[in-house]
Amino acid sequence: MNDEVDLAVDVRHITKRYGHKTVVDGLSMQLRRGEVFGFLGPNGSGKTTSIRMMCGLLTPDSGEGHTLGYDIMHEAAKIKREVGYMTQRFGLYEDLSIRENLDFIASVYEMDRRRERVDHALERLGLQGRQKQLAGGLSGGWKQRMALAACMLHEPKLLLLDEPTAGVDPKARRDFWEEIHKLAAEGITVLVSTHYMDEAERCHRLGYIAYGRLMASGTPKELVANSGFHTWSISGEDISDLADSLTDLHGIDMVTRFGNTLHVSGEDLAALDAATAPYRDNPQQHWTLGTPQLEDLFIHLMGKAQDNYGLEAKK
Repeated sequence: MNDEVDLAVDVRHITKRYGHKTVVDGLSMQLRRGEVFGFLGPNGSGKTTSIRMMCGLLTPDSGEGHTLGYDIMHEAAKIKREVGYMTQRFGLYEDLSIRENLDFIASVYEMDRRRERVDHALERLGLQGRQKQLAGGLSGGWKQRMALAACMLHEPKLLLLDEPTAGVDPKARRDFWEEIHKLAAEGITVLVSTHYMDEAERCHRLGYIAYGRLMASGTPKELVANSGFHTWSISGEDISDLADSLTDLHGIDMVTRFGNTLHVSGEDLAALDAATAPYRDNPQQHWTLGTPQLEDLFIHLMGKAQDNYGLEAKK
């Protein structure tokens, strides 16, 4: 099977403008069938607009591409029939049970095999034991699971999840991600936007977007390895004082606290070493040069995007 057939999403140079503001600027992305692709970026970066263009809810102003083999410019209705889209604020009826909510959604969309679809969704997402429970009494994690079940009623081939675990506790997030990977193992492609770095590391591949532009893409390991970014990790005493001393020194692009550990990073290794050399002989601190964490990399990318955006805004 060739690469083109294996792509669930293949969009090239898609752009969306609202007035004079370019929300998505020449975005090109490919999602393989059966993979979990993480979509990261700061608030207002264009993630949601990009997702809506890929699933047929918005038509790009320019660009081209296909989702599930359908043209995003001309076959939006066909795309929507095969895509499940879950937003942060899923609309559920709190005075209906889980089963009643799912059955109502199936009836509104006039789905065939309604009872069979609801039964399958309940079983697939582990909701059978709670199917009679009112939605208003569910915890955040169970509400998200019910929302995912609703997205699966029409048996989509592509799931687009827009920050699905926002406000959900860590255990519920972990359980939710287990379900996502089970769906991917069945051949369903999942595009999920998230702000959580532990979730990003669970994805097969990642894309980082800022101000409508895709700035980096690849597996988590590839992104770190190809970042050209170097990080000293320091633990020990007087970490806060050290952070104050190192901030804004030439050769140091970022100083970040992680609990009792300090990460000091830069793109130019020689300049980074020169800047930190006077501080590395402190016997009360332990310095280790290693690879950055994803969070280091994305914070750095966010800073670069802000600088570029600021320069453009001044032109």
